Amino acid sequence: MNTSILTTLAATGFTVAFLHAALPTHWLPFVLVARARGWRERKTMGVALAAGLGHVALTSLLGLVVALLGFALDEHFGQIFKWVAGGLLLAVGLYFAVQQFRGAGLRHHHVPGSHHHASEQCGKEESESHLEHELRESPVVTDKSSDWAAISGLLVMLTLSPCEAFLPVYLSGVEFGWTGFFVLSGILAAGTLGGMTIFTWLTLRGLKRFDLKRFERYEAGMLATVFCGLGLMMMFIEHGHGHAH
Repeated sequence: MNTSILTTLAATGFTVAFLHAALPTHWLPFVLVARARGWRERKTMGVALAAGLGHVALTSLLGLVVALLGFALDEHFGQIFKWVAGGLLLAVGLYFAVQQFRGAGLRHHHVPGSHHHASEQCGKEESESHLEHELRESPVVTDKSSDWAAISGLLVMLTLSPCEAFLPVYLSGVEFGWTGFFVLSGILAAGTLGGMTIFTWLTLRGLKRFDLKRFERYEAGMLATVFCGLGLMMMFIEHGHGHAH
């Protein structure tokens, strides 16, 4: 097994997971609900961590499906598989590149119950990203009925919105068998939970957030670069077969 390739893959996976966790849908709802309800920091962080675990669990389950499919394809195609997988990763990267050039951004998870449309944003505060606006309108934040309703809403919102951007990373780890799957699942958890807790905590502490509008504008381009690089690595770097499946 080429451990340097697996290390590079793990670092790439961490980057994808952390970038995804930096989206305000992964931490801003907890801050808004905590402020609206007067939650203590410990409670807020606990709810964020629980929601993050659900988010990671569903993504890992989908990753397992991708890995099993990849194992079957690898057995069938052998050496051709790296070209197939690399080509798919390049296609994902090109899709993100097209989204970037079109200025369309990514297809973000919409917050349950929000009715935000692009036309409504005209005249809104320029410094507020559309995701922030959508979050502020969500019943998860505005419903004052009970803590349990707010907590369950936050848990469902994150758990049922897996990190689709990480699934191609699972495909690139197929040649490393189950070792690759478990390493990448650990990286997914570290990047996602680390990002969520860091941004939630910093925002609770009142630290001025980075420019979310700018991050949203270039997020697709960053992921395009990551996946195109990953695809080229899959195709042109000799991996060696260290299967354990």
